[in-house]
Amino acid sequence: MAEQRFPVPRLQGVSREQFMEHLYPQRKPLVLEGLDLGSCTSKWTVDYLSQVGGTKEVKIHVAAVPQMDFIKLYLLTSWSREQLKKHIKNSSFQRTRNTTYGHLEKIRGSRKNSFTGKDVADIRQQFPSLGGDITFPMFFREEQFFSSVFRISSPGLQLWTHYDVMDNFLIQVTGKKRITLFNPRDAQYLYLSGSKSEVLNIDSPDLDKYPLFPKARRYECSLEAGDVLFIPALWFHNVVSEEFGVGVNIFWKHLPSECYDTTDTYGNKDPVAASRAVQILDRALKTLAELPEEYRDFYARQMVLRIQDKAYSKNFE
Repeated sequence: MAEQRFPVPRLQGVSREQFMEHLYPQRKPLVLEGLDLGSCTSKWTVDYLSQVGGTKEVKIHVAAVPQMDFIKLYLLTSWSREQLKKHIKNSSFQRTRNTTYGHLEKIRGSRKNSFTGKDVADIRQQFPSLGGDITFPMFFREEQFFSSVFRISSPGLQLWTHYDVMDNFLIQVTGKKRITLFNPRDAQYLYLSGSKSEVLNIDSPDLDKYPLFPKARRYECSLEAGDVLFIPALWFHNVVSEEFGVGVNIFWKHLPSECYDTTDTYGNKDPVAASRAVQILDRALKTLAELPEEYRDFYARQMVLRIQDKAYSKNFE
């Protein structure tokens, strides 16, 4: 089966009212152009970022190869801001023959999750000088806000295909990214390990190992400075940094707060009801294993039919 590829729609000058009333309910990715993002798009140069002061540590994911999968463990190291500034100033994030691929992930000493007291990223608190440069597109209610994540990525870095359980704006402040998204309906073709796909090379997959992967519909876009990509919750996305770049992710809660795991600090733990349902399913499958194969097959098919009848929706094709 040939791959199905679709461009992500791009719209210019969308207002908050237009987004909330007409676009957001569609639950589909969308690139927003021409939004007021503040002075960050002109100010956040390498020289400017290297001058940002402070004493808190940052966490950097580092790998010797560009495809970071997080199925295998990559080095997560803590740097002081002085080390980060030196790293940026020396252009160590630029592609070189012996490059180390780096991705700024999280800041220590950030704001606390109101349930657990654990760190939740918010650029406005960890980097107040930078936070003052950026204007968030508040196309959601203030009480829905969860986190804002400051990201610096090496050229060539590819982040693994994954989904988040909260809605997300990916703001491309400087540099360029190529984004590939997959419809949640196509999860069955993505060979999941938790929230992540095992298919690392999505442009040239091993079809002997992943024969169903080409059935997954691909939605593609390129982001340049000033572009904002809306990624609805549960949409899979794979991100390639085509050059050194700086971005900010803004996550907010699409569901009522009580639906989310109170220990979640990254915004990527499945909703409580979903986690509970998976646990129940695991127990049911363990019980089915007590039957002979013929009976196990028969009752498993009946369970699948009941799930399709009771839980599947036709509203999100």
